[in-house]
This record gives sequence, C-alpha cells and structure tokens, in this order.
Amino acid sequence: MRNLHGLLPLGIIALALTVASLSGPRAAYADQAGCEPAKLAAKYPALAGKTIKIGQDGESVPFSQRDPKDFNKLIGLDADLARATFACVGVPIDFTIGAWSGLIPAAMAGQIDVMWDTLLYTPERAKKLDFVVYMNAATGMLVAKGNPKNAHTLDDLCGLNTTTQLGTTQEAMLREANNKCLAAGKPAVTIITSQDMPSSLRLVQSGRADLAAVNKFVGESMIAASAGTVQSAFDVVTGAKISVGTAKGNPDLIKAIKDGLTAIRANGTEKAIYERYHVDYSLTTDPTVLTE
Repeated sequence: MRNLHGLLPLGIIALALTVASLSGPRAAYADQAGCEPAKLAAKYPALAGKTIKIGQDGESVPFSQRDPKDFNKLIGLDADLARATFACVGVPIDFTIGAWSGLIPAAMAGQIDVMWDTLLYTPERAKKLDFVVYMNAATGMLVAKGNPKNAHTLDDLCGLNTTTQLGTTQEAMLREANNKCLAAGKPAVTIITSQDMPSSLRLVQSGRADLAAVNKFVGESMIAASAGTVQSAFDVVTGAKISVGTAKGNPDLIKAIKDGLTAIRANGTEKAIYERYHVDYSLTTDPTVLTE
C-alpha cells in the first residue's frame, strides 16, 4: 500500500478549493430518540463551541454530490450521515469541497477535521488517522459496453489499460494484479491514476482506459447515468471497511462520531438515509473505532 503521507501537498491544494458552509438544517436529526445534543459540553468537552470541518469531493454519487436544487448544498449517503451524526451529538458542521485524493492528507494534517467520503480503513492510513468504520465495501470494475476486453476477474487484467483514483485501495488492488501478471510472465497492467471517479469513467468512455476500478455503489450510479456507454464487468468484495477518518489526537471527536452513528442506527435514521439513496443496508456494520 502506498504511504499516503507522501501525498500531503495535495491536501494543501484541496484546501485551496471551495470551502462552503453547507451544513443545512439539523433540528430534525437532533430530535431523534437517543440523541443528546444538549449534553455536548459534558460528554465531549473538546468539541464545545467548535464547528467541525468535513471534507468531501461532491462528485461521488450516491455518497457525496451537489444538490441539483441547490448547488451550494451537498447531499448523498455520506453527507446525510455526517449531518445526522453531528446533529445528534450537538456539533455544527461545514463541508470543505476538494479533490478526493487531497482530502486524505488534509485530514492527516488537521487541515480538515474529518474526511467522510467513501474512505476505506487501512493499517497504513491508521498510522496517521483514527477511524470509525461503519460499512463493508466492494469495488466495481467498469468497462465499455459489451466488455470488449472480456475482463471477468482480476486475472484478466494483464495487458489492459486500467484507471482508478490516486492513493485508493483500488489502486493497491490494481498494482497487486500487475505484480501477479509480471510474476507469471504476462503483460503488465497499465494503471492511470486520476483525482476522482468521474475522471476515471471518462477515460473508459473515451477509450483511453479499458477498465475503471471504483466504489461499487458509485459505479452503479455512473452506469445508470452513462446512457448505455459503460457496464459492470465484475465486482470484488475484499472485506474492506468504509469509514470516517480524523487526525490522531482527537479522542472526543472520534468518540462523538461513534456515539452519533450508534444512536442514529438505533433510532432508524441511518436506515432511512440508506434507503433514500438506494444503498444496500445489509452492508452496514456496527460503528467501531480503529486506531491502528
């Protein structure tokens, strides 16, 4: 796995992009059973008086996207989960919008408080971030309509031009596939890295890449919006966990995220959000803190 600390300059670039107050109304979430926003100062004293800055890319449908009715508002599974979680514990939030690949190092450096945008936990990332995992992940492999290269498994990628986001577990997956191809004396897997999943999709649509490796649910949304130009070749379920990440040294923040997620799961808010965005609720897991 790539040492993501080496990507730190991109975090600075990400923060130079639009920073918008996109938190939206919170009262409906705060009133849910099990939520105790009035006890913020007692339960999480380090968060009292703070506004939490959450990094998202606004382009990872159905997890993070611009609201077509209000371009200054983010919606999506992760955006709504973040709103509900922090409203439940009583902390206001703002969203910082930047390139996905820059949000990880920005969170590591404390330039944003939280990255909540299809972020996968890995032990390498846990050297710089603490995590709350809440969902099982799957990778979707997108190809041009008809699957002209007949890619059906990772073993079929030898000699293909592939693309994925820089610094992701999908990039590590493709590099592992490349190593297996080379060890077997087969042609290499060419890997073109991009800063976001829409860019990877465009590479497939233009013929510059044979296959794009993306989050499965984002991929399904891309296929639905592609007017029949792309399709799913196959999925890979690895046991990876989708999570929330924050820099080391923020115990009240990580506890508040876990407690808020646990409360909105218990009161049904979480399930309603998953149903709103048509994401398989059976993939959710009990919120769990991982720090190494």
